[in-house]
Amino acid sequence: MTNGNGGFSEAGLRRVREVLARYVDSGRIPGLVALVSRGGETHVEAIGTMHRDGDAPMRRDTIFRMASTSKPVAMAAAMVLLDECRLRLDDVVDPWLPELTGRQVLRRIDGPLDDTVPARRPITVRDLMTSTFGLGMDLTSLGTPIMNAIFERGLTPNLPVPMPEPEEWMRRLGELPLMHQPGEHWQYQISNDLLGVLVARVTGQSFEAFLRERIFDPLGMKDTAFHVPADKIYRLPTLYAPDPQTGEFHVWDEAKGGRWSEPPAFQGGGGGLVSTVDDYHAYFRMLLNGGMHGSERILSRPAVELMTTNRLTPEQNAARNALATGNVHVSFGQGQHGGWGFGMAVRAYRGDYAPVGQFGWDGGSGTTTYADPANRLTGILLTQVGLSVPDPARLIHDFWTTLYQAIDD
Repeated sequence: MTNGNGGFSEAGLRRVREVLARYVDSGRIPGLVALVSRGGETHVEAIGTMHRDGDAPMRRDTIFRMASTSKPVAMAAAMVLLDECRLRLDDVVDPWLPELTGRQVLRRIDGPLDDTVPARRPITVRDLMTSTFGLGMDLTSLGTPIMNAIFERGLTPNLPVPMPEPEEWMRRLGELPLMHQPGEHWQYQISNDLLGVLVARVTGQSFEAFLRERIFDPLGMKDTAFHVPADKIYRLPTLYAPDPQTGEFHVWDEAKGGRWSEPPAFQGGGGGLVSTVDDYHAYFRMLLNGGMHGSERILSRPAVELMTTNRLTPEQNAARNALATGNVHVSFGQGQHGGWGFGMAVRAYRGDYAPVGQFGWDGGSGTTTYADPANRLTGILLTQVGLSVPDPARLIHDFWTTLYQAIDD
């Protein structure tokens, strides 16, 4: 780590490194890159190796699969369109997403797909941005006809059925009933991917092209994209998903020839980005600065405030809490202490070391990234071990505990 404290104690920073190194030395995590920032000081640790067999070392510029930590970053594209009045929160999405017109809604979440009632109202932009449009990943409903249909149609990532290109994805999505009435129930993932399609149709550009023009390039996020080009593929580590019963390491995705080695058919805002600690630091620092990057405004201050404050009612948030409480791995996350903004968790009560107002999210590939306005603090931890076992979740938990104990004012 670099010298200088910036509000961190030297002893506290040593403890951060010691705890991170403990996971690598034990063999539970092959390698990691962590960034902690407060005020004008930034500290980075790169520990371990890119592959489990221990060859190339982790480096500050290692590129990681960001998984669901894509959500807070990809959401910025929609916020630009709100700032420019090209979208409004309560616009009905039908003109851009006609596949969602005239929705039917399941009578029962576990019922047959043809046992439906009409939706009480159309779907709005606000419904998509708050993940309440009526369809999504529901870990409490696995095995139901609607969840089986979502998986079989390739409507979510990381499954044997690949996600098709956006027009076909929308066609398949439009064949299904909603699980809940629009605006009533928070559900995971699909809203964020759907927003990418909406942004592309509103702007006439690909989702990635618009993100690059308005977010990535202005922030200098040169390594953030939906795939890793051939001249950078050596910087992408192998991704592992250990066996939940035995802990044996299985390869989830290789670098060369893997899922991120070519441009994807579907640019998924829910979990498709690759990036580095410095790129993500630039983004979250911009949010902490109220939308400013140096002298350039990326988002308006009200847009940032809207993204990073709770947007859910207590009834909607109950469904979000259920995602974690039934899954011990996810329940280690920072984002299980209250609300949800636009594309990210927003802490509504103090359940551990972090204060109310902290915002960000975690990823199933072993990633975590949050910012804390009260302490002007950003933390980013990237690994290559998926949350199929508790180890990366415990590492994430311990990273945040040690980061906060290192604060010294």
